Amino acid sequence: MIERTAFLTDVGQVRTHNEDNGGIFTTDAGVLAVVADGMGGHAAGDVASRLMIETLDEAWQQIEAPLPAAEVEAWLTAQFSAANQTILDYAKAHPDCEGMGTTAIAAVCTNDYITIAHVGDSRAYVYRTEGLMQQTNDHSLVAELVRSGQISAEEADHHPRRHVILRALGTDTDVDVDCFTLTTDGVLLLLLCSDGLSNKVTQLELQEALERARTSHLSDIAAALIARANERGGEDNISLALVRYEERENTGDSS
Repeated sequence: MIERTAFLTDVGQVRTHNEDNGGIFTTDAGVLAVVADGMGGHAAGDVASRLMIETLDEAWQQIEAPLPAAEVEAWLTAQFSAANQTILDYAKAHPDCEGMGTTAIAAVCTNDYITIAHVGDSRAYVYRTEGLMQQTNDHSLVAELVRSGQISAEEADHHPRRHVILRALGTDTDVDVDCFTLTTDGVLLLLLCSDGLSNKVTQLELQEALERARTSHLSDIAAALIARANERGGEDNISLALVRYEERENTGDSS
């Protein structure tokens, strides 16, 4: 069963404007968690990320009961496409926002499954008793170079083009969305985050922080992770969403 949720965003230590957006939206259909990392500069990236969140939230409020996972995958893909078109239309009508876009990651969480959709380099992690696993592949130039063996993961951390995104919402008329479903068996926590967190905090450090969630409030875990990213420079905006599942013992007792 889903127990608690938390969302937190921070402008960071360098930028004067937060282009990230997100939230957690709960209905009878389940929990929708979303993180969007806007691009395009002051008064543009934040518009793109806001339009993405508003599109998903408005559509989510219309769903009155849990859907089969396959239908949720289709729904998320359709909503990402709708948000993409909304951002394009807004930029066309507002020349000062030309060139804006946003990465986006969203997860529909029910007691039985987690369906994740994403475009860009914001990430999803799932924490189980055996550890933390990254669930998404970054849609970025350096990630592609690492996957093809052209550079190492260590080299990617300092590559001069590490900020180049290959997929985003609002940058093209067609958008390629990665969408997949996980069962909740053994899941203790879901983490969605922008690269402002994942670029500053290692996966091992994320795991250690989430391990403390068993005895700490999720809002405290989120604040501690953002504080760590800021301590290490905080050059980017930082956002994360957390969804906690209760621990279930496999005893064979269904009560």
